[in-house]
Formats: sequence, C-alpha cells, structure tokens
Amino acid sequence: MSKVRHGGGGASNERSTRRDVLAALSAVGAAGVTPSLLPSPAAAEPDSERPKEGDFFVAHASESVLPLKPADIPLGGPPVVAWPFDAAGNVIRKGSRLNKVLLLRLDPATLEGVTKERAVEGIVAYSAICPHAGCDVSVWVADQQIFECSCHYSHFNPREAAAVLDGPAPRALAALPLRIVDDNLAVAKPFIGRVGIVPT
Repeated sequence: MSKVRHGGGGASNERSTRRDVLAALSAVGAAGVTPSLLPSPAAAEPDSERPKEGDFFVAHASESVLPLKPADIPLGGPPVVAWPFDAAGNVIRKGSRLNKVLLLRLDPATLEGVTKERAVEGIVAYSAICPHAGCDVSVWVADQQIFECSCHYSHFNPREAAAVLDGPAPRALAALPLRIVDDNLAVAKPFIGRVGIVPT
C-alpha cells in the first residue's frame, strides 16, 4: 500500500518513504534481477546514436537534409563540418556533439597508410572532438594542411589517420571510413578509435 504524503510531519514521512524505496531496491538486488531487465544507460535516441554504416552527411550549419556529395568538399580544405544523416529514418544525428564530423578532401597521392583505405576520392572523415579535453577541433591551418584544437593547440595530421603532431592530445582523432552511395558521401564503417575524451 503506497503512502500518501500530507502537509504535517512531512520530513518524517519523506524519510520513511526513502527508507522504503531503498529497502525495496535492496530486495530487488538480492533477488538477482539480471542486468538485461534493467533500463540500459547506453540506449540512445536515434539522433544521438553514433554514425552507422550507410548514413549520409549533411552540413553542420544547414537545416537542409540534402546529403553532401564529393563535389561539396573543396580540395585542400577548409574542412566541411557535418552531421551524419540517417536518410531512411530522416534523422540528423545531431543530438550528441560527439557525432560532429570533419570532412576534408586532399590529394589522394598524399594520403598515407590506412588513411587511403578509409578515404573516398581523397575525402577523409574524422571526429571533430579533441581527445584531450573534448573541445571542438575547429581550426584549419591551411599552409600546413593540418587540424588544430583551438583550446590547447593540439595538431593532427589528416593525411596520416589524424595522428597527433604535437600538443597534449593523447591520441589521434577517431576516423570514419567513407564510401559513395547514390553519388553521396556515406559512412562505410563506424568510427575507428574512441570519440572524445577517455572517461576516468
């Protein structure tokens, strides 16, 4: 039978209610409820889910759901900031800033190692979130063709899997392999590498 809270003696009734709730939770835990029956904290809304294979991209600053094409990414930069876009569900995955992506077109002959395999027509895609403190990687150093985090000045080489060139970032930016679907840029595989900062 649930307790009804009235005006007088509210503090003692509140303590009693909390005690009852804690006791009930303890009993549930002792009964061996499996974790699969409890709500998953990892469950995300579709607009917060990480990019999935087949997602297209839409420009970050645009309200349009017109998918980006290779021709929309200028050779040599600056990078285009984009969100993944689930066309089937008509969902732009902008519910989490961790989904912000940098799309950059470079001369394919300058791409090194695994970067060549992840690129399409010289276009590479990386997380726009710095793994040091979670700031946006928002500066394009055009003369060196490298990314810079404006908070603590880590530099990343987009030609070599966004490897750290200098600064406090502990690792490369997460990479997002690309392909072309119906003349549009699309996600080929989920992020490679951890997006954002490492929880402590």
